[in-house]
Amino acid sequence: MRPCLWLGGAVRWAGAALHAQRGHLFPWAPVFLGFGIGVYFSLPLEPPVRWLLLCGGGGAGLLLAAGRLPETAAPLALAGGLVLLGLALAGARAHAVAAPQLGFRYYGPIEGRVIGIDRSASDVPRLTLDRVVLSRVAPKRVPARVRVSLHGDPALQARALRLAPGQRVALTGHLVPPGGPVEPGGFDFRRHAWFERIGAVGYSRTPVVLLEPAGGSRRIDRARMALSRHVQARLPGETGAFAAALMTGDRSAMGQGTLEALRQTNLAHLLAISGLHMGLLTGFVFGAVRVLLLLPRRSRHLWPGKKIAALTALAAASGYLALSGGNIATQRAFIMVAVMLGAVLADLRALSLRSVALAALLLLCLRPEAMLGPGFQMSFAATTALVCVFGALRGAMSLPRWARPLLAMVLSSAVASLATAPVSMAHFNLVSRYGLLANLLAVPAMGLLAMPMAVLSALLLPLGLDRWSLGVMALGLDWILGVARAVAELEGTVGLVVAPGPWVLPLFAAGSLILMLWQGAGRWSGLVPLLLAGVLWIGTERPAMLVAESGALVGVMTAQGRALSRPVGDGFTAKVWLENDGQGGGQEVAAALWPGGEGRLRRITLGKLEVVHASGSRAASEIKGCAGAQIVVSNAPLPVFGDCMFLDPLRLKETGAVAIFQDAAGVRMKTSKTEPPRLWERGGSDPDRSERPTTPDQ
Repeated sequence: MRPCLWLGGAVRWAGAALHAQRGHLFPWAPVFLGFGIGVYFSLPLEPPVRWLLLCGGGGAGLLLAAGRLPETAAPLALAGGLVLLGLALAGARAHAVAAPQLGFRYYGPIEGRVIGIDRSASDVPRLTLDRVVLSRVAPKRVPARVRVSLHGDPALQARALRLAPGQRVALTGHLVPPGGPVEPGGFDFRRHAWFERIGAVGYSRTPVVLLEPAGGSRRIDRARMALSRHVQARLPGETGAFAAALMTGDRSAMGQGTLEALRQTNLAHLLAISGLHMGLLTGFVFGAVRVLLLLPRRSRHLWPGKKIAALTALAAASGYLALSGGNIATQRAFIMVAVMLGAVLADLRALSLRSVALAALLLLCLRPEAMLGPGFQMSFAATTALVCVFGALRGAMSLPRWARPLLAMVLSSAVASLATAPVSMAHFNLVSRYGLLANLLAVPAMGLLAMPMAVLSALLLPLGLDRWSLGVMALGLDWILGVARAVAELEGTVGLVVAPGPWVLPLFAAGSLILMLWQGAGRWSGLVPLLLAGVLWIGTERPAMLVAESGALVGVMTAQGRALSRPVGDGFTAKVWLENDGQGGGQEVAAALWPGGEGRLRRITLGKLEVVHASGSRAASEIKGCAGAQIVVSNAPLPVFGDCMFLDPLRLKETGAVAIFQDAAGVRMKTSKTEPPRLWERGGSDPDRSERPTTPDQ
């Protein structure tokens, strides 16, 4: 009898709590939709299509049935329906973007249409091609898109940067399938490439040959690149490259030194055309049009000036979206701005949690995979926090008119920095200790000079009068770059952070959302998941040993930090491992910590484990049996004999990167590939061995 009373009391308590949230439940809609999307991406195996259809039908049924359910049950049905719809939506999107992925290493002619020009992490030009043709590869096996970095002669690189989207080019290069995580649970580039429909990545050292002019395709992209080159011609150097990035989204001319300074000072968000840029642009256009319409008496009294200004600002935002390349961050910013301007047209409050929630719903429906990226997470974390804080302070503080903009600037920078800090640290493994100071010094220059002058430059460009406005814009950009370089040189600017476990960010998100969205004293229960997330982050367990998918690089945890088996080679993998450990110094410093001595065949003791690492086929041929070791790692094929664990290229191709954990319970192994594989792990273009072209494996 007592359990029934407890159950009845819990139901009544839940009903009362939900009743108290009446009128405030809509902002939770994208939360539950996003939860369903997260469930899909965290599944250990790919759900069958019939399950996705069942989830979609069940979710729609729950949403329809909610209107006929009692008041206390309806929100629960809506939440369940949104979760099921989110799962089905993410699965449908993953199947909709399916395209062939290269299943082998390719060397030979590459032909395709240019759709993107940027720079790689190694600071060389990079082309993204579609309508690809590969020699001796059947058309149905050819990736929809490939991405090729251009190494070699700097003169050839400079010429490649002058290419225009829509042109058809040819080159000779190396291509490989997109790589998976460099450690289990890490960033999965293969999944990212799947949703971008990139089926192969590689490099070339040969000249790029122009086969066909652009014709009528990719006109907007060509206009964007033409504007970028015009701006760089007017403003040479890093200032012009920065201006081109702000106006067109083209970062191909920016040097790695400048980018690194912006990242270290938490100013890199000024490069990504996102909410700040859209907000400044539309705010300037909206305000300017409002002022112009208030000057004549007729328009001031007879015209709906506010709505005309909103429509003009929306048109400006649409043009900026098209001209800037329309990446995910810009799409997200445009949706949020469009929702807010639409609220102005409908005589509703422009900036509210409902507007933010509607923007999140639209973006999640269009691009569910965007939820996994730091851009989506940081943007909505900052926007939600700003709306909540400024909403709570509305009318609570009376300040002189001159002090309000100053307080708004300081408070918005502080709130946005605090809201995005956990996401930034989790994704990038660093914290900018002086990021708030840098933003307080740099953001006003962006709002007062850079963005207004960018708008004026775009208007004056057809008249050939944009030189002076770009010159004024350069003053603001030079100030921002100067702030970034000066703050980056301060001692202790950057702190390194260990990568959190898989539950940390979801718990941070859950706690923060409860604090911001729940009404009443119950919101303070959000502190529980926040504290739990902090405890889990502090107690993060890093692998005792990491093995790269190639078998050529091994990293073992020592008392001094992660020790790497080689000072050069597999540089990207080594960089990510050390970043996830929160360890500085670079690969050479970590290689000096290696406890296994020198040579190509080395034995190390790792707690209770004996590990043998062989580098090269000659060292691998010397291994006979387990040789007293529990784990044998090699970058050359090994015979299978003995009861130990053999990790060579053939086995690592099936498992991906491997992580070994040791604790009181024993030894645990995690792999980066799942079995059965997810959609993006299957590839879908790996031809039979008899169909593979006979090309050099280089």
